[in-house]
Amino acid sequence: MDYFPGNWGNPRTREDTLFTSTDWFPGTHAALTNPSIQTLQSFAAFAPKSHTQQPIVTGTSVLGLVYKDGIMLAADNLASYGSLARFRDVERLISVGNYTVVGASGDISDFQYLKHTLDSVVTKEYSIDDGHELSPSNVYEYISRLMYNRRSKMDPLWNSLVVGGFKDGEKFLGFVDLQGTTFKSSTIATGFGAYLATPILRKAVEGKEDTLTEQEASDILDQCMKVLYYRDARSLNKFQKAKVNANGIQISEPISLPTEWAFAEGIRGYGA
Repeated sequence: MDYFPGNWGNPRTREDTLFTSTDWFPGTHAALTNPSIQTLQSFAAFAPKSHTQQPIVTGTSVLGLVYKDGIMLAADNLASYGSLARFRDVERLISVGNYTVVGASGDISDFQYLKHTLDSVVTKEYSIDDGHELSPSNVYEYISRLMYNRRSKMDPLWNSLVVGGFKDGEKFLGFVDLQGTTFKSSTIATGFGAYLATPILRKAVEGKEDTLTEQEASDILDQCMKVLYYRDARSLNKFQKAKVNANGIQISEPISLPTEWAFAEGIRGYGA
């Protein structure tokens, strides 16, 4: 069977030389068998381009904040297929090197691609063995250039990313989206959290970055994740928290919070 779509519909008896003629619809078989055609080296060169048109399996909000001793991130473990809560054990917080954590909203497969890419960068940096280690700002700049490059090719990675880290006494928290847009802040939220959690984070954190304790930071994220679970239909009451401080990176096991739904009995309207 001929597996090359460019040859489908073309007579099997036609000579390869005829494929290069403008009188015929150009096929791929000539490019594979005629050495004079130098510009087409592989099937990928003339196959139809396939770009992701929209995210398919997605994760929702990622939250991040700066506290006295470092930074802390939180993200739930749900990956939704449209409105279906399809995968309930997806880890959307990953460590990159020894000083950085990256959290992702958006398409999970694009995030997996990004994770593999970052793993390759870390491995290459380690193999050089020059005494240098990637700092959070290095990872942040690399991701921002990668996202902007893919956006410029009209083939973006459909993610919003939170990059946090701590190295040499410096705390870092930044945001990158699918267009390569970047900014740094003491509080960051993606997805629905940008609307629901940002006011809570700003009120609790801004101006207190150097006095906020680790326990207080953890409680603030718990409060935000509970609000998101109540209000965001694509969220799940199973999430992880990551902290980066002078002791290194710690990503927790999935945790859940107690919730209260009794108030729903008093709601009237909207079909209730």
